[in-house]
Amino acid sequence: MKNLVERFLSQTDRERIEKAVAAVEQKTSGEVVCMIVPSSYHYPLAGVFGATAAALPLSLLSTHFIGGWMWIGTQNMWLFIGLFTILFALGGWLLNRIPCLKRPFISRREIDAEVEEAAITAFFRQGLYRTRDASGVLLFISVFEHKVWLLADKGIHEKVPKGEWENLVDRITQGIHRGQSADAICSAIDSIGALLQSHFPIKPDDTNELTNLIIEKS
Repeated sequence: MKNLVERFLSQTDRERIEKAVAAVEQKTSGEVVCMIVPSSYHYPLAGVFGATAAALPLSLLSTHFIGGWMWIGTQNMWLFIGLFTILFALGGWLLNRIPCLKRPFISRREIDAEVEEAAITAFFRQGLYRTRDASGVLLFISVFEHKVWLLADKGIHEKVPKGEWENLVDRITQGIHRGQSADAICSAIDSIGALLQSHFPIKPDDTNELTNLIIEKS
């Protein structure tokens, strides 16, 4: 999945996003981090289910045409097992090479759970909970799952209604589906900045405590 981020955003897009975050942080003491990852999880069971779904019928058909009617004789049984093993391995390799083929074998509930867990883990791993005014905001985008997650530290969470974050997530998601990912992300960052500015105005001694844009490639 390492090339998903490169296809999702060009270098120019990334520079735009980083500048948008920097511009926001000139107006507020809040800290905004935009993090983009290729995937929140590798979904191994989806690979198993997908490879099985492809290998089983193909093995049955191949055994029938190569060895005659199946289950007549031990030879056909071993032929089926051999074909299934080879096709299962090829299917698993193909699913790992083309991650979008896994999507039909992953439930929406699993996707939501894995992205949420990855976003929360990133929030703490990147130190957003350690800002001076508890004013860190993580805009987490997981490309494979087409999911966006917004997390705010307690200082912001107490002052900004949950509905505001949900509206921003919807706007970004819709922009991504329209093929306007960078525009949607930059617009959302501007809106986050406006929300933060009203509650956390810039301070004379304010410093940039966190990285503005984090790109994970694998």
